[in-house]
Order: sequence, then structure tokens, then C-alpha cells
Amino acid sequence: MHDARGNLVSTASAQALAHHEYASWQLVAFYGDPLATLDAAIAADPGWALARVAKAALLLSLTEPNVVARARDILAEAQPLLKDANARERAHHAAALLCAQGLWREACDAWDAILLDHPRDILALMNAHLFDFYRGDARNLRARIARVLPQWDAAVPLYAYVLGMYAFGLEESNLYPQAEEAGRASLALDARGPWAIHAVAHAFEMQGRHAQGRAWLEERRPDWTIDNGLSVHLWWHLGLFQLETLATGEAVALYDAQLGTDASTINLQWLDAAALLWRIELLDVDVGRRWAALAARWADPIGHAGFYAFNDVHAALALIGSGDFARAQALLDRALPAQGDNRAMASEVGVPLLQAMLDHAQGRHDAAATALYGLRARAHRFGGSHAQRDLIDQTALAACALGSRKDLGRALLNERCLAKPPTPLTAHWASQLGLVLPGPN
Repeated sequence: MHDARGNLVSTASAQALAHHEYASWQLVAFYGDPLATLDAAIAADPGWALARVAKAALLLSLTEPNVVARARDILAEAQPLLKDANARERAHHAAALLCAQGLWREACDAWDAILLDHPRDILALMNAHLFDFYRGDARNLRARIARVLPQWDAAVPLYAYVLGMYAFGLEESNLYPQAEEAGRASLALDARGPWAIHAVAHAFEMQGRHAQGRAWLEERRPDWTIDNGLSVHLWWHLGLFQLETLATGEAVALYDAQLGTDASTINLQWLDAAALLWRIELLDVDVGRRWAALAARWADPIGHAGFYAFNDVHAALALIGSGDFARAQALLDRALPAQGDNRAMASEVGVPLLQAMLDHAQGRHDAAATALYGLRARAHRFGGSHAQRDLIDQTALAACALGSRKDLGRALLNERCLAKPPTPLTAHWASQLGLVLPGPN
């Protein structure tokens, strides 16, 4: 049998394959519960290794430390089934094992090797795309999709979603008009494509088209707010557009209605909540006990420190915001793992960034500003997007305004004004720095 994109599979169960196809759509569209669907595929054919491997890889893609052991157990269950698997499926198992060991770059290389022979393998493509994002590999966010996209077309199931992935890669490669074009083309094929909606929202953000970005998300609410795993993140994007106009009251209300609720259940969603609250507080808005409530949601930020630097920094923001500097320092002390790809992410970016955030919160503004300014050139190495890492610039601007490093603040503001049209938020930072916004060049 073959899947809908022509890849040979080692199951004789049409029912198992149907569940796997539906789970593949759920994975790229972020709708529903793909774990439950993959469980149904496993139940339909308990001897098919790939269904178990796909489940393990999905768990690993959540960047949740407490599910890694479960993913490893599932891969161990799949091991004896590999004798009946084809070479592609065995390669998926090997890639997932690397990922479970924290060797994310090596896992991406293994998924890429699959794609060279099977360019329509959606599981390899989506897994590599997510971990390219987590590793801050903007080049491969675009190029990995580009290397296979000519082997896809509109007649191939899930093509619209691959085009949406390409749109995001283009955006993170600073190709904003092309990203918008690809995102819109994806949505013309399937309007229920939150990843493409997300890519276009990023393009608007990076070009300073904040009113258009806000309207874009508002108009498409039915396509991303209902039963969708990306909805919390897209609400966060809407919050960013609000803050560009200094609509802090609206941003706080959005936080209360969407990010600070039970809808946020994993690190990838809690970090959005922390990032929005931090930006709001940089604008001198007291968010009250929201910080303490958010910090309490993290299962074990100290015990899990060192798993993924990007998550660690945002967990620390929640602790810092709630005034728990002792636990934030304890997280910092454990944020450098002994091995794995995250060691480089933490040592180069995560640990010094976390220290700078602590410095800023504890009044050491010049130290924070200097460190944050120096981190900007390598911050991409610990993952996230341009929009997410803008938290570094905005914190640096606040530190410059509160300290003596007005030279750094001026440089950051100059760069910002040449990158995109000034907004009320830009004017706010100019005022805080005692500067006049530069005119058009």
C-alpha cells in the first residue's frame, strides 16, 4: 500500500492508513487531537511501526521534558516491529531516536536524508520544519521546503500546508513580500491553514503593517480560533499588533480572555503568555497577580531547566515577573545541560540572556543593556522567530531608558525606524530615551 502522496507503507490495514492520513492533516493544520488519531491507527494495526514512531515524534515536537520518557518508551515498543518495516519507516525510527536523545540537529539531518529519496514525506518534512524553528535555523526553514516543493503541486494532498510552511520559511529569511504571496496562495487552496495565516501575520509584523496585521487576524478568526493548537500563538500575535498602537488595555484584556486561561496547557503556549505580559510591563503597566498565576502553571521550571533554552528563558520571565528572584536564579543555575544540542543554545544565548533579564529586573540596567545589545547578533541560535526575539530589543530599549546607555538605545531606535515605519510604540521608546524619531531617509 501507499499513502496519499505515493510513499510505500508497511501496513495492509486500510483503516490504519486512513487514521494515519487524518493524523498527518492534523499535524500540519494543528486541528484536533492527532495523538488520539495515531492511537486509532496503532489499534487498527498494532504491528505497524510507523504509527508508533509518528506518535513519539509528535510528543517530542511539543518540547515538553516530561513526555520524553514516554516517547522513548513508544520508540522501544516500535523497535521489534522494524523487521516488517520498509527502509523509509526504519529511517524515521532512527531520526526520532536522535531527537529523543536531544540531538535535534542530527535528527533534522536524518529527516532530510529521508526527504532526498521521498520528497513527499510529510512526516519528515513537518518534523524537520518544527525542529529547524526550535533551533533557529532560518536557512533551512526556507531551503528545506524549497528542496522538495517542486515535487508537490495542488493535486497532491496537503500541498496547501506545505506551501504555508514555505511561506513561514520565506518570512524568517526576511523575504516578506514573497512570504505574503506564498501564504495567500496557500490559503486560496485551503482557508483552514493557520500556519499560512501565521506566516502572513509575521510578514505584516516585520514590515510594520500593524493595522493590516490586526485586520488580517480578525477577519480570519473562524479559520484559526476553533479547536486549533496554534490559536494561543495567533492570539499572541494579535496582542503584538495592539501593543504597537499602545493599546495596553486591549492587550491585557486579550491576555485574560485567551492566554491566561486553561487554553494554555504546554510550554509553547505558556511562553507566549509570558512574552506578552513582559512586553506589557515594559510599558509601565502593572499586570498584578497575573505573573504569579502564570508561574504556577509551569509544571517544574527548575527541574526541567536545561532541556530547551528558549523555554527556560520564558519560564524565568514568569518567575521574575512574580518577584520570585530566588527561583529564577535557581533556574539560571541549572540552565546549562551537560550534553545535547541544547548545551550550545544555552551557553551561547539562553544563559546570558536569562542573566540579562534578571539584571534588568533587579535594577542593573546598564549591565542588562550592554549584554542584550551584544546578544542580538547570535540570539537566533536558540530558536524562535524574529517577532519572538524582538523581546530582546524591547527589553534593551527599556534598560537603556532606565540606565545610562542612551547610545545603545539610539542605535537600536535608528535600526528599528529604518526597518519599518515608526509606530506609537516606537515613539514611546524615543520619548523614554529623550530622543526625537529620525525622519525618512
